[in-house]
Amino acid sequence: MSAEQRLAALNLELPPAPKPIAVYRPLVVVGNMAYVSGHGPLRPDKTLIVGRVGRDLDLAQGKAAARQVGLAILATLKSELGSLDRVKRLIKVLGMVNCTDDFDQQPAVINGCSELFVDVFGAEKGIGARSAVGMGSLPGKIAVEIEAIFELE
Repeated sequence: MSAEQRLAALNLELPPAPKPIAVYRPLVVVGNMAYVSGHGPLRPDKTLIVGRVGRDLDLAQGKAAARQVGLAILATLKSELGSLDRVKRLIKVLGMVNCTDDFDQQPAVINGCSELFVDVFGAEKGIGARSAVGMGSLPGKIAVEIEAIFELE
């Protein structure tokens, strides 16, 4: 099953592809590599999930925010590439969690995005290298920011 077929079968609603709010491109393709800029948890109604995990959001809410970031990344890939089927595989994810100093479950939060990518691309193509780190703050007080690198067909 292709990524586009999986997306449809999962009945996932992608938010609108986010537009840059500063001087950058949401996605840059170099050769067969796609570099996705940091994305936030953009909902279909164009609102963002904000707050600090460990204070304003619990682990489950943080994980849901990371999943929403994954959906925003998929929206950018689809918008910029024309089809998710152009993705050969995920190479790397960098997940940043806006969290309290004592929160230490950043990898569990970023699993929200990682699990989504496995659901859409499959285990062989949807699991790559990954980092999950805590941040004292993120732009606009968003809960999670994620950037990713994909290899293209």
